Amino acid sequence: MRISTISEFSGFRTLREESLFRFFWLRFRKHSMALVGTTIITIIIFMVAFAPLLTPYDAFKQDLKHRLQAPSAEHWMGTDDLGRDLWTRILYGGRISLSVGLTAMAISIIFGSLIGLTSGYYGGWVDSILMRITEIFLSIPRLFVLIAMGMFLRSLDLPSLQAGSFLPISIVIGALSWMGTARLVRASTLELRDREFVQASRALGAHDARTLFQHIFPNVASPIIVSATLGLAGAIISESGLSYLGFGVQLPTPTWGNMLSNTQNQMLTAPWTAIFPGLMIFIVVIAINYLGDGLRDALDPRHIVGKK
Repeated sequence: MRISTISEFSGFRTLREESLFRFFWLRFRKHSMALVGTTIITIIIFMVAFAPLLTPYDAFKQDLKHRLQAPSAEHWMGTDDLGRDLWTRILYGGRISLSVGLTAMAISIIFGSLIGLTSGYYGGWVDSILMRITEIFLSIPRLFVLIAMGMFLRSLDLPSLQAGSFLPISIVIGALSWMGTARLVRASTLELRDREFVQASRALGAHDARTLFQHIFPNVASPIIVSATLGLAGAIISESGLSYLGFGVQLPTPTWGNMLSNTQNQMLTAPWTAIFPGLMIFIVVIAINYLGDGLRDALDPRHIVGKK
C-alpha cells in the first residue's frame, strides 16, 4: 500500500487553496461595479500614500496672496481661504480620513468578533449577558457619545490623544461600531457550534480557544470581511460628520471632514472648497460599498451571480 507523503498533502492543500481563490475570483469579477470600486480604492490609496510625489506644495503653508483662487493649471483644485493648495490638502487629508476609517474598523471588527464568537459558542448566561450589553450599546445615542468620548480622550495628557491626532476619534468610532459585527458573528456561530466537525474537535479534547479560532472562526470569516468593508465606509462618514461639527481631528491637520467645516461661508463665492472634499468622501464611500457588495456575492456560496 502506498503511503502519501507530507509533501503530497501540502501540494493538495496548495491546489485546494488555489481552487478556492479561483472560485472566488470567478464570482467576484462578475460584479463589474465591485471591480470598479476596487480600482478606485486602489488608486486613491496609492495617491495618498505617495502624496509628496504628486504635489510640490506644502499642505500647511499659508499663502494669503493667493487665497480662494479658482481651479487652474497651477492649482488643480484651487486654493482655500488661507491660500493653501486644495489638491495637496485633499491628498494629505485622505491619509488621515482613511487611517481613521481603517483603525476604527479594525477595533470594531476585532471586538465585535470576540463578543460574537464567545456569545454564540457558550450560549446560556454568557450569551444573555453579552447580548444585553450589545443591546444597551445599540440604544445609546451615538452622536452625543462620540462627541463626549472624543472630548474626554483629547483632555488626557497624552501626545497620541491630542486634538491633531486621529487616534481619539478612531477609538471612539470603533468602540461604538462593533455591535452589528457581534450579532452577525453570534448568529453564524450558533449555526456552526453543533456541526459535526465542531463536535469532533470537542471529542478529541481540543481547548475551547482552539475550537473557536481553528474551526469556527474560518467559517465565519466571510461575513466578517463583508462587515469590515461596510464598517470602513461607515467609519469614514462618521469621522467626516464629527470633523464637520468640529469634534473630530482638529485643524490645521487636514481631513476631508474638517476641510468641509470651514467652507460654509464660501459656498457661493468659492464652491470648489466644498465640492472637492465632499466629492472625495462620496467617491470613496460608494466605491467601498460596491467592493463590499462584490465580496458578499463572491464569498456567499448561496448567492448566485449571473450566468456563465
